[in-house]
Amino acid sequence: MASSSLAFPALQTQFQSLKKPSSPKPSTRRFSVRPIRASISENPSVPGPPATVSPSEPTKLPIRKIPGDHGLPLIGPFKDRLDYFYNQGRDEYFKSKIQKYRSTVFRANMPPGPFIAPNPQVVVLLDGKSFPVLFDVTKVEKKDLFTGTFMPSTELTGGYRVLSYLDPSEPKHAKLKQLMFYLLKSRRDHVIPEFNASYTELFTSLEKNLALGGKASFGEANDQAAFNFLARSWFGTDPAETTLGLDGPGLVAKWVLFNLGPVLKLGLPKYLEDLTIHSFRLPPSLIKKSYQRLYDFFYASSGFLLDEAENLGISREEACHNLLFTTCFNSFGGMRILFPNMMKWLGRAGTKLHARLAEEIRSVVRSNDGSITMRGMEEMPLMKSVVYEALRIEPPVSLQFGRAKRDLIIESHDAAFEVKEGEMLFGFQPFATKDPKIFTQAEEFVADRFMGEGEKMLEHVLWSNGPETEEPTLGNKQCAGKDFVVLVSRLFVVELFLRYDSFEIEVGTSPLGAAVTVTSLRRASF
Repeated sequence: MASSSLAFPALQTQFQSLKKPSSPKPSTRRFSVRPIRASISENPSVPGPPATVSPSEPTKLPIRKIPGDHGLPLIGPFKDRLDYFYNQGRDEYFKSKIQKYRSTVFRANMPPGPFIAPNPQVVVLLDGKSFPVLFDVTKVEKKDLFTGTFMPSTELTGGYRVLSYLDPSEPKHAKLKQLMFYLLKSRRDHVIPEFNASYTELFTSLEKNLALGGKASFGEANDQAAFNFLARSWFGTDPAETTLGLDGPGLVAKWVLFNLGPVLKLGLPKYLEDLTIHSFRLPPSLIKKSYQRLYDFFYASSGFLLDEAENLGISREEACHNLLFTTCFNSFGGMRILFPNMMKWLGRAGTKLHARLAEEIRSVVRSNDGSITMRGMEEMPLMKSVVYEALRIEPPVSLQFGRAKRDLIIESHDAAFEVKEGEMLFGFQPFATKDPKIFTQAEEFVADRFMGEGEKMLEHVLWSNGPETEEPTLGNKQCAGKDFVVLVSRLFVVELFLRYDSFEIEVGTSPLGAAVTVTSLRRASF
């Protein structure tokens, strides 16, 4: 998920004045907190040392001037934007520049450019050696860079800069990240049962739609299941039993469009789309009522978390906007992308892999008296490898940004490059995690890649804004829910192959991730 900044004065609507909902004050019931491995790092309150994965200075590689340029003002960024979205497409845009400059490090413009982003100029990092400097907060600043060269208006988040846009050096970063760690710890016992309940509903829906029409949209069913799961497991509330009803996923989708529209391709006619959402911001006032409904739901459901926020020195209002963003943008948004992508790769892998997964998963679950447990899932090496491979080959967060805190030397595999203080660095993660100089068969989905000795390669799985072998702390920008995402991804694969021997799909495209249609589900036969 990418980033943005620059607002039009005429659009100053008043999300800042969002009122507390009139519903009764949410419960202040608290939950016991015990350390666990499967949700978050064990000691989140201790800011561990930042990742130092970028090369040390001085370098032994030859210093090369960074190739590439940004073109003429307005014209260069506009041309690059058309190439990125339409003329070439994102992947070919980067590949063509690698070939042109014979380098995986070069200068270019990143969308949206004019008239939304005041400065679209970036240094692009497209290999697994240079890319990790983006995680080193001693070398790069992350302030207001979550979505890249622009930042969405804070009117879309209640007037607050939420956690994703804060640099670890800012005082509120540690407080807000601590709140997210508290959420994950305090609700950990609800994750497995609520996932089972919500995704049982998903599979029931898919089977019903298959029986009626011979096909079933996975995305629509997954959206509802993911939102219900997060609300039930984290907040103890079933949305269907509130005034929100089943509207949550649709409201979130519209709100995300207002945040990310400048960097999305929606499939509208080329120039119509480019001269509207890529050139001008959608007015936040148009989404205010929808956002208020989401805010009311989370405020009414988050009593114990809002109490903890006050203990940490965060107002209830600011905490609620952050909880909404973490749940709807980061977590729900991630599940909307990751699970369809996993279905795509598993579906394409075919029946032989399906049979191996079904045998491994069912054998372990039987040996645990029919229960799915975190310990049991640790005894499923193929299933674990499949999850990591899905995160490697198509990471749910593909764009990473950072601004150089000082003059730097950045190394690719072949050369070293001088970057000046203040320059924007950008990395396209799928190129880094499919680097052929790091991974064999890098472009292929290799299900058992991370089994046995392959586990050593997990340091190059980077989807969480850091290596898979490292943990989120208050002092870094690694995803607070890193282990939670891995856990729910494992649960998805386990639930899928407990029920079905195999499945078949059709795959299309969508603005975010794959559009998967299920055409066959073969019920478990053993």
